[in-house]
Amino acid sequence: MPAHTVREVWRGWFQRWGLPQEMRLDNGLPWGSRVEYLPTGLALWLAGLGVAVVFNPPRTPQDNGVVERSNGTGQRWAEVPKCRTAEELQEKVDFADRIQRERLRSVAGQSRREAFPGLAHSGRVYSPQWEEDNWDLSKAETLLEGYAVLRKVSSQGQVRIYKRRVALGRQHAGKQVRVQYDNGSKMWVISGAEDGLALRSVPATEVTRERIFTLALCEQE
Repeated sequence: MPAHTVREVWRGWFQRWGLPQEMRLDNGLPWGSRVEYLPTGLALWLAGLGVAVVFNPPRTPQDNGVVERSNGTGQRWAEVPKCRTAEELQEKVDFADRIQRERLRSVAGQSRREAFPGLAHSGRVYSPQWEEDNWDLSKAETLLEGYAVLRKVSSQGQVRIYKRRVALGRQHAGKQVRVQYDNGSKMWVISGAEDGLALRSVPATEVTRERIFTLALCEQE
């Protein structure tokens, strides 16, 4: 699913249920980022909204067991193989969700919605205008600064930072380097993976409100 489509779905959720404090994401494009990669545009966009981003540990579905079990139950109830169109599938999934949330007496004789009324809305109001007025680049930068990723210098003496290739020189070809964003200087700092010595710093021209909002940072490695 394209990243722009994912974001529009999330925006609809936020308007209906309120802005969450935290979102837990799978690794991999477009919503998440594998551990060795920098965060995706979607993750940085969420951070700018003030939503904490937590990634599931790679290849450990048991650490997200409640969601995995819910997904399996929803697929069985919706009888996915019998659905002829995406629209029919969505209608059945929505119906199954309402049954589980609003009708089944699963919590001391109450439905989940009755037992946990606070789940109907987070209390954090969201709207497109609120997003325009309140999205905060510094919060996205704070998330980004927490990443220090390894890169192997190419035979041409370059390393990749998102969609840009940065030259280090052929003398560094084949070496492992560490790439990290420095919030204070707004620079990418590239250093040796073993000795930590700085090799080069370049302006982080990708890290802007516009580039994050257009989701132009998504890695394709």
